[in-house]
Amino acid sequence: MSTDVTSLRQALADNYEEPEGPARNARAERIFAGIEQSGDTDLLIDGLNHLMQVYNYSSEADKMFVPFARLLRMWDERPGDFDGQQTHSLFWMFKWVSSGMIDQPHIPLASIEKWQGEMEHRYRVAGHSERAVRQGELRIARHVGDTERAARAYAAWQAADRDNKSDCRACELRAQGSYLAHRGDDAEALEVWRPVYEGEFSCAHEPHAVLSSSLLPLLRLGRQDQARAHHLRGHRLVRSMESMRSAVAQHVEFLALTGNEARGLEILAERPAYFTDSGEPSSLMGYLAVTALLTDRLTALGHGEQSLAGPGGRDWTARELAVHARKEALALAARFDERNSGSEVSRTIRERMDQEPLLERLPLGLRPSRPVPAPRPAPVPAPAASLDSLLAEARGLSEAQRPDSLEAWAAVAAAAVREGAELGARDRAELEEHRGLDRTVPPAESAAHFRAAADLYESAGDLGRALAARARAAYALCQDEHSEERFDEALAELAGLRARMLALHAEGGASAHQVSRVLLCRCRILNDRIHLSEDTAAAVGALEESVRELLAFAEPHRDDAGVGTTLGEALGYLGNITAFGGDAQEAAGLYARAAEAYIAAERPWYAVEVETQLAGVSRHLGDPETAERASRAALEHARAYAEAGGLCRLHLQLVESLADNDKLAEAAEHALEAAHWADEAGESKGNGAYARHRLGGFLLQLGRVDESAAVLEAVLPDLTPDDHGDGMIVQTLWWLGDCLATLNEARAAAEHWLRAADIARGWPEQRDHAMLANLAGQALYRADLNSEAELAYQRAGELWRELGDVHAYVRTLRVRAWIAVREGQAGPAVARELMTSAAQACETALEGADDREARDGLRAELADTHRQTAELIASAIEGGPGEDDTDGSARAAYTEAVESAEKAIAAFTAAGEQYAEQRARSELLAGWLEADLGAADAAEARARGVLARHDAEGVGADARSLLEYVGRG
Repeated sequence: MSTDVTSLRQALADNYEEPEGPARNARAERIFAGIEQSGDTDLLIDGLNHLMQVYNYSSEADKMFVPFARLLRMWDERPGDFDGQQTHSLFWMFKWVSSGMIDQPHIPLASIEKWQGEMEHRYRVAGHSERAVRQGELRIARHVGDTERAARAYAAWQAADRDNKSDCRACELRAQGSYLAHRGDDAEALEVWRPVYEGEFSCAHEPHAVLSSSLLPLLRLGRQDQARAHHLRGHRLVRSMESMRSAVAQHVEFLALTGNEARGLEILAERPAYFTDSGEPSSLMGYLAVTALLTDRLTALGHGEQSLAGPGGRDWTARELAVHARKEALALAARFDERNSGSEVSRTIRERMDQEPLLERLPLGLRPSRPVPAPRPAPVPAPAASLDSLLAEARGLSEAQRPDSLEAWAAVAAAAVREGAELGARDRAELEEHRGLDRTVPPAESAAHFRAAADLYESAGDLGRALAARARAAYALCQDEHSEERFDEALAELAGLRARMLALHAEGGASAHQVSRVLLCRCRILNDRIHLSEDTAAAVGALEESVRELLAFAEPHRDDAGVGTTLGEALGYLGNITAFGGDAQEAAGLYARAAEAYIAAERPWYAVEVETQLAGVSRHLGDPETAERASRAALEHARAYAEAGGLCRLHLQLVESLADNDKLAEAAEHALEAAHWADEAGESKGNGAYARHRLGGFLLQLGRVDESAAVLEAVLPDLTPDDHGDGMIVQTLWWLGDCLATLNEARAAAEHWLRAADIARGWPEQRDHAMLANLAGQALYRADLNSEAELAYQRAGELWRELGDVHAYVRTLRVRAWIAVREGQAGPAVARELMTSAAQACETALEGADDREARDGLRAELADTHRQTAELIASAIEGGPGEDDTDGSARAAYTEAVESAEKAIAAFTAAGEQYAEQRARSELLAGWLEADLGAADAAEARARGVLARHDAEGVGADARSLLEYVGRG
């Protein structure tokens, strides 16, 4: 390591910018070794300060006490060696030392109190407020469980004046809210934290810690949506910061208590060193405690043998890790309690490990890599019901056509076996019929159940139900074998059944519901046959004829609830036929009538399909309000009976309808639900990925950028060209780039935009490719990655030129000019060439512009190019045209810059009054240049001309500044 003072100072500055962790600490130690050899006392103080900084914000916080002791000894011996900033740092670090000692169980409590007293004495002598001292005392009191002392210290802390030794406002509010939450005042704590998590106050470690600290208070107050948002925001902030182990532990704790065990496992796996880093035992203890909490939850859920990454670089089962983490956490707690002569730490650690879940599930919008079922309450065994009561319940559900009637009849069968009872023929017939209705049964088996039911109905003397059951059997066999022969056989059988049923009905031996059931089975068979027919139009016509026969029969009997369901299905078929014929408006009306028929029959669960069709055709017709109403109704009517995959699709349908109506917040809620149900259905990489993609986009549009970034980052690995298409991948990358740019992660934003641009490179339409390359250039420019930015802008410029977008092309040239004058780049000559090319492109386009609006826009673009050229020329001259301008080159450059500004003024004037402000700013630029050239009269004239046309605010205020500069204000 060099002992050159300048090089060592630069090394310290560079190391400050490195990520937290042992690598940065090791570099700091190597740099400090060089500093000690340099013999420079001032640098030695800065080097010790640097060691304190890096140790404090790392897993090696226990190392900071040695450099602090050395600094304090140097201060006591020669305080004059410390400048103002170094003195401030020394006193500031007292807080770190006194607080840091609490986290080290090997440091006696008496020593901690001694250092706390030392800090109080030195602060008083130096004239500092006792605010920081009382905050430190509060931490000691809380640690040992002295509630009375804690209350006194808190009151004294809040009463003391703030000064430059007080923590920043964000950190103070975090500590204040932490104390309030600790004593049970969750609502008050969240109110104190609000200015931090809403962005009013922030620092390098806030709102990171506040977001994690707020998770459980939010859950306890029932504010689940906000808790979810704080997790998504907060974990993303802390996941790369080694010193934030305590915050990460709070996120794991939150996940363990909300049914998100799998997500908690992912976080544990991200930093295996967190299990063993011992430089701060207090945060290690907390991390082990939440690890025990999480793995105990897994064990309770039946996943005790699941393999997990853990300490020691080996795999553990969840059960093993639970035992290990609990043991180690309690061992550390015992060391603290031994030091403190109390039991407070062990008590709080046990309470933390033994918490019960606060929610059964809280969907996060993230897909865990390892599915772990959410905890389910253990079923409470119900007393065995009698066979008679079960029969009565099953028959009632059947008459109501409830979807859960199948389970009720299964319970009847089980009870009959249990009681050794013999069911009557009619009961056995209904049981067989419901077995046939079970969609999990193969079609051939289903047909057999229906035929058995028909035989039993006949033996019981109910010929109407027997014929209806045989019609169902014929339809089931068509589903078993899709062939022309099978359909022909079924239709022939249905013709006979239809004739017999109509005759029986005329004699009063069959109900209207039974007749409509036979007619409906014929419609179903004809509908399924369409895809086999070579003459689609004829097949659709046959279906329509059958449907209209059913409608003609059913309409007079619509008050019969059973007939109402067949009426609804028939109207749905007619809607499909009408849509096939191209009349979407009429189809929408038929779907709406079908839904009304189901609802009038008090069978709303049957309306879901037609409501879904109504939503789709309404969106096609540009009727988002109807689409939204139908989507809501479908979801509501399906909610009690639909399986997870169906609920996912219904939520997604509502998502699209809500998005069409700009109800983005609610659309995000349903996208979140859709993602959850997709996971439940095992569709995480299909519909689940789409739901998360949409959720991320909505969150971005709603300004919830941190949450959006977390969701989009999580979904990106699941997206593949084959399953989701290039368009969805590009859009996800684009949105993620937008998020990261907003979060000042410019380099990462550029990487995502460039990846998207590479995909879009192969698309026929190149505007997206150009835009993405342009965005990447902007991000790279912000990140000071100049060579990469130049390449991105060059790529974008070529694309804009090919697309004929002169404005975008010219702007890329201008930015490239500014890149060229940055350090290490092509230089002023190339920058001037690029600005000239930009001006020429505007002038060429002006020659071909054929309308006034286009010409005015191009004149403004040309004017802005001249203005920026003037700024670029002047900025390239160090010192300006002053006394050091011995060769007159600076004066010549400034004179040329004035000429470019004059061209800008003329072009803005020609572009029209809508560019009056831009023209005024160009005039002021010329005035400032003239002032530096010594032409005060000309500068004054320009400033007064601008003031005459503009208000005192804005441009007018800038004009007054110019007048003051030339001494004539």
